[in-house]
Amino acid sequence: MTTSPNGRDPVLSVTDFGPIEKANVDLRPLTVFVGPSNTGKSYLAILIYALHRFFSGHRAVGYRGRRPPPFLLHRRSRSLGKMTDVPKETLDAAFRWAEEIAETEKASGPAEAAGTVLPESVAGLIRPILGDVEDMGGSIDEEITRCFGIEGSKDLIRRPGNTNARIRLSRDVSEASGRRPPFEYDLTVTRTGPRFTSFFSPETPLRIEPEARPSFMDFQYMAPPSEFEDDDDRTFFTAELLGTLTSMAFPWTVGPVSRPVHYLPADRTGVMHAHRVVVSSLIGRASRAGLRRDAPLPILSGVLADFLEQLIELGGAPGRRRRSHDNLARLLESEILEGAIRVGRSVADYPSFFYRPDGWEGDLPLMNTSSMVSELAPVVLYLRHVVQRGDVLIIEEPESHLHPAMQVAFVRLLAAAVRSGIRVVITTHSEWVLEALANLVRLSEVPRGNRESIDGADLALTPSEVGAWLFKSKKSPGGSVVEEIPLDVEAGTFPAGYGEITESIYNDWAMISNRIADARSP
Repeated sequence: MTTSPNGRDPVLSVTDFGPIEKANVDLRPLTVFVGPSNTGKSYLAILIYALHRFFSGHRAVGYRGRRPPPFLLHRRSRSLGKMTDVPKETLDAAFRWAEEIAETEKASGPAEAAGTVLPESVAGLIRPILGDVEDMGGSIDEEITRCFGIEGSKDLIRRPGNTNARIRLSRDVSEASGRRPPFEYDLTVTRTGPRFTSFFSPETPLRIEPEARPSFMDFQYMAPPSEFEDDDDRTFFTAELLGTLTSMAFPWTVGPVSRPVHYLPADRTGVMHAHRVVVSSLIGRASRAGLRRDAPLPILSGVLADFLEQLIELGGAPGRRRRSHDNLARLLESEILEGAIRVGRSVADYPSFFYRPDGWEGDLPLMNTSSMVSELAPVVLYLRHVVQRGDVLIIEEPESHLHPAMQVAFVRLLAAAVRSGIRVVITTHSEWVLEALANLVRLSEVPRGNRESIDGADLALTPSEVGAWLFKSKKSPGGSVVEEIPLDVEAGTFPAGYGEITESIYNDWAMISNRIADARSP
């Protein structure tokens, strides 16, 4: 068996999507969107969320383990009919290979099987399953529409004058040093409906993803396909064999996009304070909808609805709690909040949220705390109860209500999250966030032995782990373009135009001062 190196980060490309004319973004472990308001930062963040939802499976807060994404379940059932004519010898070869992996798992555990490259005899059976997506345009379109909370995806086509929006997800998973064609999933949104296509080069390698958990162990107790005399039995076994192989290879193909995602929206503080009112209103209006035709149900975007649902689930029964990143939650509480966030449950098992400052013996309801505490409380709770290693956490405007010193401290917490295996996407308007992030990237060039007494010495991030992307407005023909921001070593930041604003303000000050001097001179 041979193993392959890690593939590159996924690349998301969009054209004429929302306010965005063109974007081509590498989704790195820490991805930062910056730029003026109304240029599409949230649009792209929500799209990332929708794609993760589609390709990963929608893991509930209390769910333990992994389940196949709806994408894979659909591929398995649809492609089975096409696999009944596969020669028994080909299936035998795939079965024998699965047996070999099962022996490796039995002897050394699943970790030893992780990274194994699928031989071409097996990969050739899997690529058609992964690439057979033409009938799934409606499913991915529905998820995108739900997440944005709109009537139809056609509303996301950039105006004026454009008839289509295009969304492309690709990833280079080649093993050789030369570039090979990557796989692509391509969604075209038209005013008459979506078109979903794929491209898989015959050279696209497949391997067992380390994060995938289905086991090959059952195959050691089964007979090879050639020994099945009943066609129905062989068909069933084919589905089991190819379904397992596909489940193991699929996460490697799309990479981190196969992992669960969590979204903390910009208005999370208001939802935290008013979640009881929101839920009561939705339930009340739903119960009256059939009686009053003039009372349509209120519509929440999928992002807000999912956030609300997770809030309700937080701090549930002990058997459902996960504390994989409780250390990060405690770090945020001690370093920034100077107090602890707690979830209480009512008799009806509905949550309430509290803050206890350091040294206090009692709790404060979250709504009675400072705006900084309210803003960061969801981050604490998600790290403590929701986010797992390998998951993606999207945070809109994490700097909101934070003093610049706290913004810098929070950037270091994000770096600690990346170091612990969480992937992070943020949108921001903060110069302090960019400068603090630049310091951590620059720090990676300092030899470890020379980092003593430097703040954040153990949190350095390499340039390959961080991507900052500037959303730039265009007056003609309208819309925005998205460009990567290179680290400016001389300026000590990822330059996003804030320096020009500072200079303009200073020039205005100088002009005002000169006019005052002129007016006072005799």
